[in-house]
Amino acid sequence: MSVEIARRIAEACKQRARELRSPVSIAIVDAGGHLVLFERMMAPYGWATANISIAKATTAVMFNQPTDAVAQWGSAIPGFASSLAAMTQGRFIMAAGGWPIRLGGATIGGIGISGGNAPGRDDEIARAGLAALEALAPALAPQPQPQPQFQPAGAAPPAQFLQPSLAYPASTPSSVNAIQELAGAANAADYALHEQPAGQQAASENEPGGQRSEQIPQSDDATLRKHLAGGPS
Repeated sequence: MSVEIARRIAEACKQRARELRSPVSIAIVDAGGHLVLFERMMAPYGWATANISIAKATTAVMFNQPTDAVAQWGSAIPGFASSLAAMTQGRFIMAAGGWPIRLGGATIGGIGISGGNAPGRDDEIARAGLAALEALAPALAPQPQPQPQFQPAGAAPPAQFLQPSLAYPASTPSSVNAIQELAGAANAADYALHEQPAGQQAASENEPGGQRSEQIPQSDDATLRKHLAGGPS
């Protein structure tokens, strides 16, 4: 029970009370019987109606029934009214004018009206507040939240996860072939450099100063093709 809902109910009750020219005390409690809103239209008079209206709202929540119904079956139990009034510190009463407040099928509080100047006025004013809540119920109902969709095990991922990234474009067959040709040429050149003839290695080692020359042998196309094919040089 929020204060905003309690105010809407109280305003509807006050409007009906003015139409009937019957100033009353209005009490609204939450589902635990705690006072949420109270207003006494006849202030500074009618001080007794304040406690009576609170007792009616609490009794309606306690039994989840209109207080008029509680009075009908409770009056047949000896000592029932006096015992509950003592146990609840005076917040129990068997008199018409108290109603449970329900929203979406659940009891969210209670309303108590006291001070009506004619029989049945308290109930009529209380029902006016409940009717106002029923009119607001569609707007106050909680909206359903979207539920996350779970992918079943083994299912293919959505199409958006299969698209190539903008930062890493997909490779085309022509670019892959070019990369393979460059890698093959580099491997062939490296193989030719490390497979010098023994005579060239000895000549480079016997150069003056003991310095090994870094001459790169010149390989013709036929030798390079033999190396690439894996045959003897």
